[in-house]
Amino acid sequence: MPSLVDAVHDGVVVLDGGLATELERRGNDLSSALWSARLIEDAPGEIVAAHRAFAEAGAQVAITASYQAPPGAPALLRRSVELAREAVGDGWVAASIGPYGAVRADGSEYRGDYGLSVAELRAFHRPRLEALANAEPDVLAIETIPCLAEVEAVLAELDRLDTPAWLSLTCDGTRTRAGEPAEAAFAMARDCPAVFAVGVNCIDPADAVALVESAVRASGKPAVVYPNSGETWDAGRRAWSGRSAFDPAQVRACVDAGARLVGGCCRVAPAEIEQLALACRRWRASLPG
Repeated sequence: MPSLVDAVHDGVVVLDGGLATELERRGNDLSSALWSARLIEDAPGEIVAAHRAFAEAGAQVAITASYQAPPGAPALLRRSVELAREAVGDGWVAASIGPYGAVRADGSEYRGDYGLSVAELRAFHRPRLEALANAEPDVLAIETIPCLAEVEAVLAELDRLDTPAWLSLTCDGTRTRAGEPAEAAFAMARDCPAVFAVGVNCIDPADAVALVESAVRASGKPAVVYPNSGETWDAGRRAWSGRSAFDPAQVRACVDAGARLVGGCCRVAPAEIEQLALACRRWRASLPG
């Protein structure tokens, strides 16, 4: 197997979808503050089964269940990588690092209104980044980052590690969830050697292509993109509303714009990933030579 970094530079790699979506479909209760991370200890077989469902659908990368795990739980973080590795075998494992707001479990990752300094955010992220890097995933997946201060903090900490990472923001239109220009955030990653891909996740599918174009232009790196279904999350009710607008066929436009890691986020199931993987195979087949 080539490294994931090499594979991204050579072609398109398919990510998984919404791990929590699949766990809930299987009957698991994710209403605690730990969300899917609770099952790492309580029902590890369910985590493995959910990862395998995406792998069987065509996902080449398993993103671990560590998104909402707290910094003070290094054993839980390491175990998330072990479970993903058990599930995907020869596939790649990306260790999920969620934003500060995810651990608060109050929906603030969709606002970015933390009121914390860059130094405080660095101190928060450092133990999780170190624990997950020490668990030896293929890459780190820095996900759902909503504001420039947290981008700055994470990039500074990545400079201390020897593990490649992708950096993925969550945006509303062309701006971060905190209302800043997304392109400014993408540009910040240009000079961070640890970051091999830059992009977005947990966004409206309709915004995907424009954000991919912006990420590639500003960072000079391949893009990562994994939208949610287009439904709306109510943090107070801990429930989704609206209808899905995720279209696997849209991947062609994203890849043409420079995306090289493509998948789905919240509410995107193995069935959609299977169709997305098929669209990627058709794209590869259409290339000259």
